[in-house]
Amino acid sequence: MINSSLSRRGFAGLSMAAVAASLNHRQTAADEKSGLKGRINHSVCKWCYDKVPFDQLCAASKQMGITSIDLVDPPDFAEMKKYGLTTAMVSFPTIAGPGQEKVGSIPHGFNNPAYHDLLVKAYEPLLIASAKEGLKKVICFSGNRNGMDEETGLKHCVAGLKKVLSLAEKHGITLVMELLNSRVDHPDYMCDKSAWGIELCKRLGSSNFGLLFDIYHMQIMEGDIIATIKKNHQYFPHYHTGGVPGRNEIDETQELNYPAIMRAIADTGYKGWVAQEFIPARPDKLASLKQAVGICDV
Repeated sequence: MINSSLSRRGFAGLSMAAVAASLNHRQTAADEKSGLKGRINHSVCKWCYDKVPFDQLCAASKQMGITSIDLVDPPDFAEMKKYGLTTAMVSFPTIAGPGQEKVGSIPHGFNNPAYHDLLVKAYEPLLIASAKEGLKKVICFSGNRNGMDEETGLKHCVAGLKKVLSLAEKHGITLVMELLNSRVDHPDYMCDKSAWGIELCKRLGSSNFGLLFDIYHMQIMEGDIIATIKKNHQYFPHYHTGGVPGRNEIDETQELNYPAIMRAIADTGYKGWVAQEFIPARPDKLASLKQAVGICDV
């Protein structure tokens, strides 16, 4: 069985120019209503707020000036549309592997050639459905190393992704592989450093493939966040946040200077979204989210 996770408001039938104009109008209106400066487009990852009823998260997000919720599943899509929210990053599909593992999930990705045909089968309907909804980015993962060297992993990922990229390109969708840390949260994950992911981008040579630069994960793995963004931002079509250490609030309780990081992102000319992906440690989770939006409003 395939479990395709997708989301975003429907723009079917609209031209690209009309979509862009409509999106810009909504973002400007949201900024004016919320008092935000508008240099950063704000999103939030649903899974971090699984204790908050989804309709409350949508309503609170709208009020805060958040215009997107990342990684939303299909049952939530209708609820999002009620609040005029989009999703900047469609979640990943999974399909049962030979051992009933969830192919397409973080440990079971494109670096395993045994999964390539299954990944095509999983991603094809997701990409088509996403295109019909006007969605532009779909997440994907390298998979774990399982003893594989990095060069072999690159070759396998290139071969597997090429099977999916042609369809993504046809529908104007960008596949985005997430950079994750292998020290704390995802042991053995292969795409755990920006240099490896950038090399993968170069070998694929497609404007429809990029990296999800997760600031939390990359601080753990390599640091040098602002310099990396300035040098390599062309490979980063999406960003996630999180406090280090602990993946909690992004305020003064952790080590990253998020206002400076957001200014660096905005200064590159980036027009996409930055999604909050920290796990609130305080009882009032929505207050923590509002605080994070304020911190990132530069």
